[in-house]
Amino acid sequence: MNSFASPQTLVALPFPNREEDLYSRVFDAILEQHIDADSRFTEESLAQVFGVRRSDIRCVLTRLAHQQIIVLRVNHRPRVAALEVEQVRQTLHARRLTEITLVRLACQHSCPQDLKSLGALIDSERECNARGSAIRLSGEFHLQLAKMAGNAPLAHFLDSLVPLTALAVAQFEGNVAGYCDWQVHQGILEAVEYRDEVKAVALLNQHLDHLEEALVSSELLLSQNRVAG
Repeated sequence: MNSFASPQTLVALPFPNREEDLYSRVFDAILEQHIDADSRFTEESLAQVFGVRRSDIRCVLTRLAHQQIIVLRVNHRPRVAALEVEQVRQTLHARRLTEITLVRLACQHSCPQDLKSLGALIDSERECNARGSAIRLSGEFHLQLAKMAGNAPLAHFLDSLVPLTALAVAQFEGNVAGYCDWQVHQGILEAVEYRDEVKAVALLNQHLDHLEEALVSSELLLSQNRVAG
């Protein structure tokens, strides 16, 4: 994609213009590859497409930049990050170390209301048909689970890793079937509910193993193709 998708491609949806909703819509568009690393866009063009103020878009782009999804440079257009294999490896390694601790803490501190919220999120995942939204909702499960752990700094750090993983899945989607479907989350949720730390960690590790193998092999293949081309 050499230019930003037209308004006909990205239809503005009837969401309220709250930052969280706008963030979800812009991130979904990125994960669905309507806005990719080759897209040329500005704050103004995004504001027109999404039917919001430029200042609203600026806030969302700043948030995405903190998550390393968007690259912002002075006197340059914003652009979507193009991930490299070593960056993906390091992100997944940091995520594993962080999330294992968080899921153990979640098992110790889970409460009925938190478990109910996670169950509702899994229901949304199961019913979601749009790939971009499904990837984002999958990440949201892990972030909500992290909040249950009761360690804000660790949960905040994970919030910088999960969106990058989602972007990697979107960019290397050819080899990443079943990224993290709702059945995986259902198993983790049940383990947390029964405070079974061993099972919860084992399921998480199994998921991250699958994800790392798929993403790294996919990126290596893409790199080889780029060199060959």
